[in-house]
Amino acid sequence: MDITIYTDGASRGNPGPGGFGTVLLYGQYRKEISQGFRLTTNNRMELLAVIIGLEALKKPGMNVTIYSDSKYVVDSVEKKWIIGWLKKGFKDKKNKDLWLRFLEVYKQHTVKFVWIKGHNETPENERCDRLAVAAALDTPNLLDDTGYIMEAKSANLF
Repeated sequence: MDITIYTDGASRGNPGPGGFGTVLLYGQYRKEISQGFRLTTNNRMELLAVIIGLEALKKPGMNVTIYSDSKYVVDSVEKKWIIGWLKKGFKDKKNKDLWLRFLEVYKQHTVKFVWIKGHNETPENERCDRLAVAAALDTPNLLDDTGYIMEAKSANLF
């Protein structure tokens, strides 16, 4: 049986508080995961939603279809940009920490990405959006996105 994962990320400001939402579907089973962060970007949350979905899989070798409204994530993988970035050590690329984490879990499965238009009444994508936005607004439970903080400091953003 195949696994279907829907993902979405959100940020209130870019950078700003952000969150991700992930819905995993396997036969009759469903799992929803979300988390918010104090300071992050939309692209980081879009990518983290995918990573968390793949990391939630208990067995390697699964056939996975990931639905995302993020051209950044989908095109980076499907157009194989990530391969060139890896060869160049992610020189001048953002989110190296997350892309390396993604590659570790991505290689454990057979993964296909499908881009879907956001806010297009796709029920599971809409659910992921609501999860991501709610997580970004969950002020008392926001985590630090240490990868973003380290990247921003090295770029002298703060």
